[in-house]
Amino acid sequence: MFDLQLSEEQLLLRESAQRFAQSELLPAMREAEKSRGISDAVRKSASAIGLDRLAIPEALGGSELGCLAQAIVNEELGAADPGAALACDPLGPAILALRELPETERDQIIASLLENQERCTIVDRSDGTFDSDDETTRGTIEWVPGDTVDLLAVIGSDGIVFLRGGIHLTPVHGAGLRAAGASSITIDRSSIIARVSDAAAIDRARAGARLYIASLMLGTMRQACEYSRAYAREREAFGKPIAHHQALAFLITDMHAAVEGLRVLVHDAAWRLDHDGSATIEAAQAFVEAVEVSRFIGPNAVQILGGHGFMRDHPVEKYMREVRALGLLFGGVDAAREEAGLAICKHPTALDLCAREEC
Repeated sequence: MFDLQLSEEQLLLRESAQRFAQSELLPAMREAEKSRGISDAVRKSASAIGLDRLAIPEALGGSELGCLAQAIVNEELGAADPGAALACDPLGPAILALRELPETERDQIIASLLENQERCTIVDRSDGTFDSDDETTRGTIEWVPGDTVDLLAVIGSDGIVFLRGGIHLTPVHGAGLRAAGASSITIDRSSIIARVSDAAAIDRARAGARLYIASLMLGTMRQACEYSRAYAREREAFGKPIAHHQALAFLITDMHAAVEGLRVLVHDAAWRLDHDGSATIEAAQAFVEAVEVSRFIGPNAVQILGGHGFMRDHPVEKYMREVRALGLLFGGVDAAREEAGLAICKHPTALDLCAREEC
């Protein structure tokens, strides 16, 4: 049974992530956007706390805490700056695909990445165009949140391939996740150094990657709600704070309820992935809900601030940009909705189970 109560270890992890986010990421939010990256000092701080090794096997110096721990941390980092959160984690959601490799091969690749301080990025095959043979791949990807890719994981319905070499990046102007950078990719006869073909492993990797992004969106939307609520309590109209007007009070309530509901979905899917090794439906549903909630919260947070909502003096315009960009990853909401729908249609219903047991 899924327990909504966090353990003492998880609470301490959340507090550590929250302190780092508030002291390191939030004050440098605009500077990180401007420079398309985080400072070396911030990166070293994240590494010292271990925020970049939560899912890395213990044998390689990681914590191996699982998807739920990652979701808890990502919510706090996303509340400060999701682009910077991605920049702090050189393997990011790609670690979920790397972990599906055979142990010896997995350890060699991850150890090499860590030793050489290289970055690994994961994309869905639907995010670009690809032409592969048995040993190499060509292709293009219009946008990834990053300015450096040393190893590229491409996940599709028929497998995951890991590409090295022949990966050429061209910087582009991204609207969201600027602290992570933004590039288009041209792949020219990149070598396939490893593959994952097992269907269950592919599903686990995709589910974990979607939850990684959904948890960042959760934190960003939580902060958008908090910021707009605080503004509404201070801004006065017709002799009282605008938050005390019924229409706005109802809207703020709905926004907070949407965030709380999304957290339950994300944590439930992450817990299932950690314990059962399978959460295809739950992870896809959580991602879909994250995108739908972002379309509700992002614009409304801006509208609560009125004209101020579109100005860089306030961060809600950034929050709206960030969640829109995050929602485009891994095939976007349409791919997640289609996958969840197909899985649900194949899943036995209560009536099917009842019929089998001759109820």
